[in-house]
Amino acid sequence: MRLLGPAMAAVSDKRSIALIAPQQIPNAHGYAFMGINPSKLMWLKAAKSSDALWGAEQILRAGSCGALVLWQQHIRAESLRRLLLAAQSSEMLFVVMRPLARAQDSSPAPLRIAVRAVAEGVAVELIKRKGPAAPAPIMVKLSPSPNLISEHRRVQRRTVELPTPAVEHAAITE
Repeated sequence: MRLLGPAMAAVSDKRSIALIAPQQIPNAHGYAFMGINPSKLMWLKAAKSSDALWGAEQILRAGSCGALVLWQQHIRAESLRRLLLAAQSSEMLFVVMRPLARAQDSSPAPLRIAVRAVAEGVAVELIKRKGPAAPAPIMVKLSPSPNLISEHRRVQRRTVELPTPAVEHAAITE
């Protein structure tokens, strides 16, 4: 998401950003840190994959958002074609997030990338693009933000023992 952050921040001032079926609950503070207005985020949960695809297609056809990010585990080629046709008729940023295991599946998308974590940031491999094949992955350095790094580095955690409550025994008499 940090790679998409600048593009999404540019559109979040004017238009909404739709997040359909994300893998984790979107964190408003994280998006705000990337410069994205949290009040412009629209999070859509879908019970079924077909509902998520239908919702994405409707948003693309309506052109109601500035950006749409769709997470899908499995998606058929004909569904991808429908989404691509809808995306071509709109002016919004459209991204489909899929697992790396699906990188070898065919897709009508004009640009496909694989993002892998490396020690300094991420390696971006161009799987498919217009033009010649890319010779090597592109390394993108993502250093930790100075706002997120404490000058103390590590927090010392210690176990606090709570006092055991005093139990008074009462005698029952008849």
